[in-house]
Amino acid sequence: MDQRQRAVESLVVSKLFDGVYAGRRVLVTGHTGFKGSWLCLWLRELGAQVTGLALPPPTDPNHFDLLKLDIESHIHDIADAAAVERVLDSSRPEMVFHLAAQPLVLCSYKQPVETFRTNLQGLVNVLESCRRTDSVRAVVVVTSDKCYENRNWPWPYRESDRLGGHDPYSASKAAAEIIAHSYRQSFFAGPGSARLATARAGNVIGGGDWAANRLLPDLARAAAAGTRLRIRCPQAVRPWQHVLDCLSGYLTLGQRLLATKKGTGSEPPSSRARQDGGGEVPVPFFGDAMNGQAAWNFGPDPNSCRTVADVIAEAARHWPAVRWEHDGQPHPVETHLLQLDTSLARAGLRWTPAWDWRRAVAETVAWYAAFQAGRVATRGQLATYVADAQTAQVAWAVK
Repeated sequence: MDQRQRAVESLVVSKLFDGVYAGRRVLVTGHTGFKGSWLCLWLRELGAQVTGLALPPPTDPNHFDLLKLDIESHIHDIADAAAVERVLDSSRPEMVFHLAAQPLVLCSYKQPVETFRTNLQGLVNVLESCRRTDSVRAVVVVTSDKCYENRNWPWPYRESDRLGGHDPYSASKAAAEIIAHSYRQSFFAGPGSARLATARAGNVIGGGDWAANRLLPDLARAAAAGTRLRIRCPQAVRPWQHVLDCLSGYLTLGQRLLATKKGTGSEPPSSRARQDGGGEVPVPFFGDAMNGQAAWNFGPDPNSCRTVADVIAEAARHWPAVRWEHDGQPHPVETHLLQLDTSLARAGLRWTPAWDWRRAVAETVAWYAAFQAGRVATRGQLATYVADAQTAQVAWAVK
């Protein structure tokens, strides 16, 4: 047995996240997707009893089928309220991670109605079922870094900054934050109610993603085919983060929510605001959990905010077949600069990323190279990530 396999088998014994997921009933919506499948694997290794609710896997091949997870899988549309309610009634989850969504900006231009239907009505259906299911103790609603009204300013966005969205996808994520806030204040603040928080992250990379119009999957496809990838916006800056760093944030947030007493009431919203060159800007701040904070940014270190061209160059260092060119064509408006301030998660949750952007790109490229060679590297990469987090003394990984 090699070191990586031993590390995987010791995940429950090592009591990651203080062992709160061992034996816990957990529902993951969107479990057939990229992030959802990685999260389900990690939860299973932590000893959780996992139920999934999602549409069929969106691509072929797909990460979910490759993993062959030992979970209870329900294939339904979250916009079907009756189906969502049946799944919660039968699975009786204690912890809910809501990831199911239409996740692509360009797709939202082509299918705005379906984007709003899934990302908003689907969220309402999940929250309605959660508030009616007395077993539920905590809910993490995953939105996006694109929920912020982007002004292309040079500093990172804080949880207190104004919400908004120019494209349908971003608008749906801003609206999802408002819906979650409404449910938190209206239905999740009374005696005996579950705890509810939102998690904001973006530009997550890692192996097993085959979605269209995503940089690393598109590079992997082009490299395998021996072609050049045409890039829309090579100078766009994004906070590049490996999927495991992102998920460690979700799991840390879930851990803290589970440790918070149900129905302890709410605190008044903060009045923090930012100077924007045009005077003080009123901003929403959603607070009623963990010292008044219920919306959390999870992103990489500031030096991991890099241009698309930087990431392509780093990928090419590990995979010389990677080649690209600027397509020079007009496209729907996209954000050119977007960074997240994660100081609240670092201070309030003691969460920090374990891998920087170079390591995230290297591990992603290695996953696709292994897949081309007939191997699925997911479990080995999870073990390596945990070992690196323990070496770095990341709080969730050590006692």
